[in-house]
Amino acid sequence: MLKKYKTILEQAEAEISEKKSRFIATVRPVKTEEEARAFIEEMKKKYWDATHNVFAYQIGERNEIQRFSDDGEPQGTAGMPILNVLKGEDIKDTAIVVTRYFGGTLLGTGGLVRAYGKSAKEGLLAAGIAELVLYGRYHVTVPYTESGKVQYEILQAGHVLHDTIYTDQVQFVVLVEAEQEEAFTKQMTDVLKGKQATEKVDALFGVWQNGSLSLLEA
Repeated sequence: MLKKYKTILEQAEAEISEKKSRFIATVRPVKTEEEARAFIEEMKKKYWDATHNVFAYQIGERNEIQRFSDDGEPQGTAGMPILNVLKGEDIKDTAIVVTRYFGGTLLGTGGLVRAYGKSAKEGLLAAGIAELVLYGRYHVTVPYTESGKVQYEILQAGHVLHDTIYTDQVQFVVLVEAEQEEAFTKQMTDVLKGKQATEKVDALFGVWQNGSLSLLEA
């Protein structure tokens, strides 16, 4: 299982115009090639009267599945620029269909490459690229007298201080990236001079979008 990757979470759509041609990008999260193909067929039926329905998708932890089609556009001018956007951002488990309604003016090969690439980027922006990070969720429970230095150490190490609960003691709810968990538990043991105040509660994915964090179960 990947511990950190980028994807999209919801379907979205964006449209641009180039020399009176309409380019409509529809993006959707997909987990399998079957899902991707079903999505492409759905878009072809929806936009049955379009000049082209160009697609690309990238699926798998190591992007094992990469497919694209120019759907009648000159070879290399449509599907590959869309796939290159996914590859360039390393966005996983995502399919994009860009629908073109021809406006009467030829764009040339360079113009097509730019238009399809720009459409794909706009579609991804509309969906909102999400970075998923696997965290261990920890409770660190300490007396009030120790809370200041513990909070300082947590934040200095770059961990996410997700919540602070005040009772007769102070309990910090800390999200620690999977690869840093061993170092974190050692750090807390050192700070608290061997006291066992740190407990791992569970593991879960944090979803970062536009600087804000939400949580998903792993």
